[in-house]
Amino acid sequence: MGRILVVDDAAFMRMMIKDILSKNGFEVVGEAENGQIAVEKYKELKPDLVTMDITMPELDGIGAVKEIKKINPAAVIVMCSAMGQQSMVIEAIQAGARDFIVKPFQADRVVEAIKKALGQ
Repeated sequence: MGRILVVDDAAFMRMMIKDILSKNGFEVVGEAENGQIAVEKYKELKPDLVTMDITMPELDGIGAVKEIKKINPAAVIVMCSAMGQQSMVIEAIQAGARDFIVKPFQADRVVEAIKKALGQ
């Protein structure tokens, strides 16, 4: 149904997203705690979709989106942002992200955004 790479610097956030996704029939193929690792894991795992946190150490979400888009211009990325990060969300969408979900996550919104992004 969809192989997903979950990227967030907070382990509990990754856990929460993984939980929502697996309960809804998606396969979480990997996780990354910063943008740099996300780019490496993207190359290695070739997921169908990436959930990408915006604020992270090493390389932030926007930088990671740009790098992943260089590897695969058709990459499907959904941003995860905290309230009040609208300008960064806009920047991420301009960089090539497909959609965004806002923290704290609502399971149905997460699933809806991911299905939409994957064209399901």
